[in-house]
Formats: sequence, structure tokens, C-alpha cells
Amino acid sequence: MSSKFRVKMSNTPCYCGNPATFSECCQRFISGKEFPETPEQLMRSRYSAYAAGEIDYVIDSTHPSARKFYSRTEIERWMLSNKWLKLEIIKSDGALVEFKAHFVEGLKSPEIHHERSTFQKENERWYFLDGIDPNY
Repeated sequence: MSSKFRVKMSNTPCYCGNPATFSECCQRFISGKEFPETPEQLMRSRYSAYAAGEIDYVIDSTHPSARKFYSRTEIERWMLSNKWLKLEIIKSDGALVEFKAHFVEGLKSPEIHHERSTFQKENERWYFLDGIDPNY
């Protein structure tokens, strides 16, 4: 998987907010060297992929049955048009992870993407299945 958009040094703190370095935390998943062992690890690594511009990882970590519901072009546009500020895990319970992704689009005020994501394990690997806004 390529890092053609945004590159973060491996020895800097991870985008996902964990105190570990990027290389010790999410980069190992994004690079394909390892697979996340939990839905929360997958959620954190997907957030880091958004922040690092790693579109391939976002697509590859989406369950194959759900990929048809997501536009690669739209994901990439949203990914690259925002500055990702921080990830806040609200609740992690089994295959559900509720989070808030804080970001700024262009010169606008900071915004929050609040989502409850569902994950599914298949062939010993976790995948993102879908997400909903828990406020609706």
C-alpha cells in the first residue's frame, strides 16, 4: 500500500491518539505487515489511514460485501480535503465501535464526524462493515 498523499514519520505519535509511535501502532496494519486483532484496533488504523491519505487501506479493510456501497473517489476526496485532528473512542464493545473523528475542512471551523461502526470477522481478519450516526 502506498503513502503517496501524506507521510508521517514512523517515530512520531500515532494519528489515532495512542501514545505509541505510528510505526508501533497503526502503520504496521496499514502497511499490511499485520492485521488488527480487535475492531477497535481496526477503527484506529482506519482513522490513521484517513489522516495519512492511505485510500487503499480504507478500501481493503472494508468488508468485501460492503465495498459496493462506498465510492473510492468520494472516500478519497473526503480523506484528502480534511485535516484530521484527533480520534475519540466513545465506546468499544465487541463488534461495535462508537467514535468521534475531529477534523477541519479547508478554512472552516472544526467539525466532528460521530459514528457507530460495525465490524465483522472473516477468515481470522476483521473488516469494517458499516457505520451509522448514533444521533439518528
